[in-house]
Amino acid sequence: MTTTTVRIARWSALHPWKAIIGWVLFVALCLGVGSALGINEARTADYRVGEAGRAEAMAAEGGLQWQPTEQVLISARSGALDRSAADAAARDLTGRMAKLPAVQEVAKPLASKDGRTLMVEVTLRGEERDAKEKVDALIAQTAAVQKAHPQLLLEETGSPSISKGVEAQRSGDLALSEAITLPVTLITLFVVFGSVVMASVPMLLALTSIAAAIGLSMVASHLSPDAGVGTNVILMIGLAVGVDYTLFYLKREREERARAGGRLSAEALVELAAATSGRAVVLSGLAVIVSTATLYLASDVIFSSLATGTIVVVLVAVLSSLTVLPALLVKIGKRQERRAARRAERGLRPRKVRGDGDGRIFAALMRPATRHPLATLVVATLALLALVLPLTGLKLTEMSRDTHSREIPAMQVFDRLNDAYPERRVTHQVVVRADAAQAGEVTQALQELGKRAGNDPLFTGKPGLRVSEDGRVHVLDLRVPHLGNSPEAYDSLARLRDRYVPATVGGIDGAETGVSGDVARYADYPAHQNSKLPLVLGVLLLVTFLMTLIAFRSVVLALLGVVLNVLSAAAALGLLVLVFQGTWAEGLLDFQSTGSIGSRVPLFLFVILFGLSMDYQVFVVSRIQEAALAGVPTRKAVLDGMRSSASVVTSAAVVMTTVFVSFVFLHIIEMKQIGFVLAAAVLLDAFVIRIMILPAAMMLLGEASWWPSHGVRRARRAAVRPSVRTADDLPVRTAVDVR
Repeated sequence: MTTTTVRIARWSALHPWKAIIGWVLFVALCLGVGSALGINEARTADYRVGEAGRAEAMAAEGGLQWQPTEQVLISARSGALDRSAADAAARDLTGRMAKLPAVQEVAKPLASKDGRTLMVEVTLRGEERDAKEKVDALIAQTAAVQKAHPQLLLEETGSPSISKGVEAQRSGDLALSEAITLPVTLITLFVVFGSVVMASVPMLLALTSIAAAIGLSMVASHLSPDAGVGTNVILMIGLAVGVDYTLFYLKREREERARAGGRLSAEALVELAAATSGRAVVLSGLAVIVSTATLYLASDVIFSSLATGTIVVVLVAVLSSLTVLPALLVKIGKRQERRAARRAERGLRPRKVRGDGDGRIFAALMRPATRHPLATLVVATLALLALVLPLTGLKLTEMSRDTHSREIPAMQVFDRLNDAYPERRVTHQVVVRADAAQAGEVTQALQELGKRAGNDPLFTGKPGLRVSEDGRVHVLDLRVPHLGNSPEAYDSLARLRDRYVPATVGGIDGAETGVSGDVARYADYPAHQNSKLPLVLGVLLLVTFLMTLIAFRSVVLALLGVVLNVLSAAAALGLLVLVFQGTWAEGLLDFQSTGSIGSRVPLFLFVILFGLSMDYQVFVVSRIQEAALAGVPTRKAVLDGMRSSASVVTSAAVVMTTVFVSFVFLHIIEMKQIGFVLAAAVLLDAFVIRIMILPAAMMLLGEASWWPSHGVRRARRAAVRPSVRTADDLPVRTAVDVR
């Protein structure tokens, strides 16, 4: 791997313009091909899991699947509703809606029990996932009727308009996130490098990597459909790892430049950086990719989409750091050399190049682990374990439509719809598939089920029975007068599945049954994730162990890496529970607590954090191993390695945290939780795990840290020089000229 990394960097260093132009063409090609193919969005069937998904598939087979609907509420602007005026507006609206090609049916106007609202329900053609693209025409007709009847108030809601509102809000949130992240990241990089040019390089490569990844993700969506979250994760992960990988490389090149004192050419310095940090970047990227690939084991279209986006953007970020980055560094290095020559001609001193950045802040951060390793290890571990404790109260739920931000106009109307028509808040669908000859028996059993539900206070209204044309599929609609995220709604689902269905249609020989609906989806999705969690986490732990073992040939370090990753992820998740399951932080972080954590958050956290943690693990331990292979005792190697890597690790953590924190400002509660927990996890990993616990543990373990590898022992016995030479090892023999 080192040889390949160096060869690629060497070619780019010797042919900088070819490498730069090639990268620009690559980004343009990715975007061009992606735009030409377009994005293959996930269909409704791709989201089906559990019993609810199975029931939906059976209903779709009989042509009885749930159809997307919009509800238009007609009410008075003030005072009592003029029913004759409302009826006239409803007729006007019905006539307009019925003419639209996207509309399948317009129901008769339905008055609320208090007589203050009239509702017109419109059913759209096609499947649920396509409806938001068609809803603009309906909204336009509602606006036209509103204009014709100004004395009334017409408001529209429904799944399609809510989805469109959520999408618009997400776009605005992402724009805000970028507006926060980009300048803060640039400022952080400027503080690290003290140069606008050097600070701009990581940002430039990260943004071009994101652009290329977006194009490639469109291509990849034709193999694994996109669930609408691919771009989000590309922006979030792409900016984080893109800047980090470039930062690792840049810092090493600057260190070698400072150490060389003008004795090495720009090409030679780039090659030295490629042989060290370049290898670390490749290992880190592979770790993130392999770790993220475990998300495919969840058998879920959303996690598959997240995995695809992450893998693509990390691959591109690694590629950019190996190809175009060395070329840019050579061009910048040549520019600096010309400036230095001009300063020398004028008799001025050469400007000092920032090296390892071992300042007071980093020395203070490392002091506890270096002076009191045992105490540091115990105290830091106990502190993280204390953060793990809230996990005992973890409650996972599917974040439903009821949790969307009320800043979306359609959600405000949705609340008014639920208030005016409480009997329509939740609908369960009992689906039965049997031979056509059993249609009579199925109908009779479903009628009996409807009677039992009618005597249950958890249900309301008259059940609706629908039968497919071939008589094989039956759907019974049962309404519940409670919100979808309420305990009563979940209790009604449990009674259906555990009591009413088994006692009625469940007794029919050969009949397949299932209960679907929004509440069933909300219940089945977390259950599906929980069933996959042991498999995904088991493979993830194994992958992390193997990747560390391959990188450092040490079983001890591999086990230590797994334990530390689990500890930091669990502590971050415990902190998330502490903040988001309670109400004390609502005003601080601008959210309304659901009393739960999104069902996707823990799995996403563990997988992504395990990959990102390898960035710091590989970079820190590589520097320690580099010193150890030079014959330095392990304790001093830890000190040297930490001094040379502390600044870049903490700088990278600040950049990555900034990216993740920006997602806390989003309105979507699950994205807020993901942003918060990833930011917390990165901070804990960088400032507690890698700066305190890891070096303290290695100092206590001593030579045992490298077991069973004999490389360090052989290096010490033979007192050999480092396997990777630095600028101090002059003369350096490389394929490029040395001054």
